[in-house]
Amino acid sequence: MHGPDPWTSPDPLGEALHFVRMTGSFYVRSEMSGSWGLELPAMDDALWFHTVVDGRCVLSVPGEPTRELVPGDFALVPHGRGHVLAADVEASARATSVHDVPHEYISDRYALISQHGDGTGRAATLVCGAVRLDHPAAQQLVRLLPALVVVDAEPGPRQSRMQNILAMVADEARVLEPGGEAVITRLSDILVIHALRSWIANTPGAQSGWLGALQDDRVGAALALIHGHPHERWTVATLAASVNMSRSGFSARFTELVGDSVMSYLATWRMQVAHETLRSEDVVLAELARRSGYLSEAAFGKAFKRATGVSPGSVRRREVLSMSAGQSSR
Repeated sequence: MHGPDPWTSPDPLGEALHFVRMTGSFYVRSEMSGSWGLELPAMDDALWFHTVVDGRCVLSVPGEPTRELVPGDFALVPHGRGHVLAADVEASARATSVHDVPHEYISDRYALISQHGDGTGRAATLVCGAVRLDHPAAQQLVRLLPALVVVDAEPGPRQSRMQNILAMVADEARVLEPGGEAVITRLSDILVIHALRSWIANTPGAQSGWLGALQDDRVGAALALIHGHPHERWTVATLAASVNMSRSGFSARFTELVGDSVMSYLATWRMQVAHETLRSEDVVLAELARRSGYLSEAAFGKAFKRATGVSPGSVRRREVLSMSAGQSSR
């Protein structure tokens, strides 16, 4: 049915991580000193990450214990929740909105904050980013994460690899040479993937549910087919045959591991892909309906609204307005 395809890989979880690509990214290098605090605003659909190049700071996320970050630590705030970075817990209470702190814009996506704070005492240099992960596989994975993920600077093979990448980020951040922004953004993609892998490897709950299903030999292979080829005319029978299972056995195992029936999961996945396509491509609705397995634009529109709560046209209009607002604010 298909030619050579990376989705036939025996590692469906790895293929899901392959889709962790950042878009709508914005990066900030901050040089702080003394008693300082930065309040990072809530941002819908955004993932924040923070790493300390020099010095140390505390990170406060509502509902989570305050964490101290030192060089080599890497922190993710996955769900767009507002939070605070500060010199210490006392300074957190007096944090200034990052919007009210002077920025030097190196480019549309990279800014510098220099010497925020009272200028005395311990200094710290941070590299932070606010990014969006558009692919449904990446979004599904991020939804499973807790409100805060910190990968500590501890010894071990995985941490050693992260430390090498963090050292490269630190070198680029200290003296931003030509192409430095591009290097930092590419390395940040890798750091986020490493952090996700570390969380999956060290979290018992990551071995169940959707993540656990991806790691199952048969159901994981079927999920990879759905994710890689959502526009195929899949049925329970064809997916079962693809993974060498009986229709009834496959259906029961899929529902047990994923928590949803095969066809319901397929329909939801197609709508998620369609939603992201509307946000990222200039595609005719009739063509998108066909890709999503619907014979008419009207039937597709009803299914889309039932799954997402909004119409396809409203998603497109919202994206156009968002792009216009971004261009006018520059």
